[in-house]
This record gives sequence, C-alpha cells and structure tokens, in this order.
Amino acid sequence: MNIKRLELKNFRNYKDETIELPSGASVFLGQNAQGKTNILEAVYYAALGRSHRTSADMELVRWDEGEALLSLDFFRMSAENKLEFRFFRDSRRKIFRNGAPIRMKDLVGTINVVLFSPEDLFLIKGAPAGRRRFLDMEISQADPSYFYDLAVYTRLLTQRNTLLKRVRDGEADESEIPLWDVQIVPRAVNLIKKRIDTVKKLDELASGTQREISGGREKLSLRYELHGADGDMTKDLFSWYNEKLAESLRLDIVRGVTRFGPHRDDLAFFVNGTDLRAFGSQGQQRTGVLSLKLAELAFFKEETGEYPILLLDDVMSELDRDRREKLLSFIRGEKMQALITATDEAYFPSGSFENFFCVSHGTVTAR
Repeated sequence: MNIKRLELKNFRNYKDETIELPSGASVFLGQNAQGKTNILEAVYYAALGRSHRTSADMELVRWDEGEALLSLDFFRMSAENKLEFRFFRDSRRKIFRNGAPIRMKDLVGTINVVLFSPEDLFLIKGAPAGRRRFLDMEISQADPSYFYDLAVYTRLLTQRNTLLKRVRDGEADESEIPLWDVQIVPRAVNLIKKRIDTVKKLDELASGTQREISGGREKLSLRYELHGADGDMTKDLFSWYNEKLAESLRLDIVRGVTRFGPHRDDLAFFVNGTDLRAFGSQGQQRTGVLSLKLAELAFFKEETGEYPILLLDDVMSELDRDRREKLLSFIRGEKMQALITATDEAYFPSGSFENFFCVSHGTVTAR
C-alpha cells in the first residue's frame, strides 16, 4: 500500500498544495504550528472518514474559505486508485472513489493506516474508552463488516438507552425493552468475538516485540476483559448477554443506561504478570505502547497482505534513544511507507532516510 500523491486545497492551513510522496519513509520537518500534523490528519481522514483531532468537519476548512478538497492517489495491491473528499461549510461532505460517489460504509478499509502520536503513549494508563476505540478502528480497517456491526450496535444502544429513560420517566412501557434486546445481543456478540480474536493475534505479535525491545527481560501479554464476566471467557456469549441484560434491567432503567455490552469492555496489558495499567512504570508503559503499534502493523500485514501507511506524529521527541532506534530500524527493515513529522533532524541518523520535506506556513518543499 502506497500513497502516490496528496492534494490539499483550503484544508486546514493549506491553500493549494500537492505533495508527491515517494515509497518508503518521508520525514516532514518544521517548527510547531506550521502544518505538519495537518498532512497526517488528511491521510488518517482518508482512511477512516474522520479526524483524530476533531469531530467537526467544518474545522478542516480553511478559516476564510467556504469549501475544501482532500484528494489522494494511491496504490493497493499494485492497482492505482483515487479518493476525493469535498468539504462544505453549509452542507455535508461528499466522498468519491475513482470518480464515483460512495458512502461512509464503503470507505473504511479502502486505505489502511496506523497512527502513532504522543497521545497514544497514554493509551495503557488512560481511560478504557481509548483502548476500545483503538480496537474498533483497527478491526474496522481490516474487516469492514465489523465497522457495519459497530455502527448498528451503537445506534441500537442509543435507542435502548433512550427507551430506558422514557420508561423511568413513565413515558413508555417496560415491555418494549425486550424488542430492542433481541436486536442488540447478536450485534454485541459479533463485536466481542471479533475483538477477542484480534486481541489473541495482537498478543502473540506484541509479546515477541516486547521481548526484543526489552532485551528479553519483559514478557508482554494482552487480554480482552469482558465487563462483568469476572475473567471467565469460556461462556456462551449469546446466553450470557441475554442473562446480564435481564438481571440488570431494573438498575438500567433507574440509571437510564445499558450497563453491559462491548461499550463497557476493556483491553488489559500485563508485563511479567503485572497489570501495566495500574502498576507499570512509565518506561514499561511506553515500551508496551510501542510494542502494540509494531504489532498493529504486523497484524495488518497478516490480515490484508500489505503493510498499512504508518503515520508518526512527533513521537521521536517522546521516545528515548533506544526505543526511537528500534522504531526507525523496523521502518527501514520492512520498507513500508511511513509519514513522519518532527521538529529536529537530529532524531534521524545520517543516511537512515532519503526523503525529507520542509514545512513552513502551509507550504511543503522537498529537500
């Protein structure tokens, strides 16, 4: 997978910029607030139909303009394709693939990306929602059917919660709730099964990476945690979810929320048997995140046959020299396309990469 050309018009701080991207790694150098991250944001958006920085598309449009364009020419399995996004301040965006309009459900999986930003270094010790989002975005790209199930589950969950509140307030009858449970349980089970399978694969891949980075001193393991299951993952999920929804119905009505489901589950990290979320040192947590990101790349390679596009947003300054060298060595060795932003060229050993770009005030210049 390789992006050949990126075109930005009135996107963030870019007036009209076309960037020809070579295969392999490209380093974008510049001071803060010059537009480096905007380039990575554009590629991320093309893959997932959403920004990792904002939920409002209008924020992507240059402040003094009414519309914006994001366009990518890319190769997947040696076939050339084109994605185009048009943003408008007064109407919904439009998405085109090879000139034909498509919907969001047809976009995810067209391009695969892995983003590694400073915020990801808090993935392990942060809130469970961040870890669930990590799993959802990864699986959706590798398996678009998961993205569809997730969208349907989210909609059903919202509708069930609305009904719970109406029942609590005397505006609806409790007998309506099972009608939603019949729909929501199969979707929940589909999501959980796919998450468990993915975590097993990531566990194997990340464990080897952690051993290498730590010089054999640390064994990393990942475990999917089913909320309310007390560690027992051998149960019949379909029956278990139905039982949990029935058992918690009274309290669900009182609180107006559904207390069991994939929206409450978590991903646990252990090093040598110790839970990294609660007891890991900062160094162990950062090594764990790095191992997870490298495992994510390998996971995509196994699932799709190609490495995804790797987006590294100013993480060089956040990693110590040893972890930084491990990461750069992996990129060089695997010859994947990577877009890397940094403020200091000193992070990159002489001769390690050939493709450097200078970014200044929304202008990109190949060096």
